[in-house]
Amino acid sequence: MQAIATWLVARPQNAVLGLLATLLIGLPFLGGAVIGLLVLRHGLGFAAIAAGLAVGILGVASLVAGNTAYTVIALLVLIWVPAAALAEMLGRTRSLTLVMQVLTIFWVVAMLSFQLFVEDPAAFWQPYLTAGADWFRQNGLALNVELVTAEVMTASVGWSLWFIYTVILLAGYWFYRQLPEESRNFGEFRQLNFGRVIALVLVSVALLAFAIDAIWLQNIMFATFMMFMMQGLAVVHWFYGKGVLPVVALVSVYVSLLFLQELLGTVLALIGYLDAWFGLRRRFTKA
Repeated sequence: MQAIATWLVARPQNAVLGLLATLLIGLPFLGGAVIGLLVLRHGLGFAAIAAGLAVGILGVASLVAGNTAYTVIALLVLIWVPAAALAEMLGRTRSLTLVMQVLTIFWVVAMLSFQLFVEDPAAFWQPYLTAGADWFRQNGLALNVELVTAEVMTASVGWSLWFIYTVILLAGYWFYRQLPEESRNFGEFRQLNFGRVIALVLVSVALLAFAIDAIWLQNIMFATFMMFMMQGLAVVHWFYGKGVLPVVALVSVYVSLLFLQELLGTVLALIGYLDAWFGLRRRFTKA
């Protein structure tokens, strides 16, 4: 990966070709990581020009072929623009933990705003649910729309975007750290710690959510829950880095997340929460 990262930042044309390749193979999320690498290495302006050229080339090719690239461009705005903003914030703050905290706060505010300004969430999500059900039906699958409520859609879409942006941020930073000439260190994922204040917020919001049964409180609780799941993953990486866990165990955690999201996610969130309160990694180092 070091050779790929070095090649991408070596020349402007390499950056454009790399971004264009991610579009042609249908991996715009990987392109978001490349955007993060370019922002951290060369700055926001360089990354914006490279992205603009890549999208322009794709747009011209689509017009020549008689197709439209509106959907792809909309997807890139949804993925590449936040990726560039997060990478720029990381470069300025020099703190991976702070950027992830800001991302989570923004996510909570976005979900609250949705609850406040969308009068009928069910009506808002219905066209998307219908389109999803049609897609499943066309591919010989079944989607039980009755189980996918507006509340579930709001939390699921919000969590999915937060998770995607977090992974893109971490991937771009990881690519950047592969560059041999770069010595700037903005923190490591395995050192991630959201702290006791946010842990206290989780407990308070959880108690309120159960007491008054408010959807917006449940969404905030879900957001903070996912934060500590991410911290639990950081703890797993920390123990792997210390040689306590083998690589097989680390890979098994990620594979298991695909099939046991609720169970393993809860376990990881509990580990992250305990680490925030009691400093599991710090206590292990002292032991």
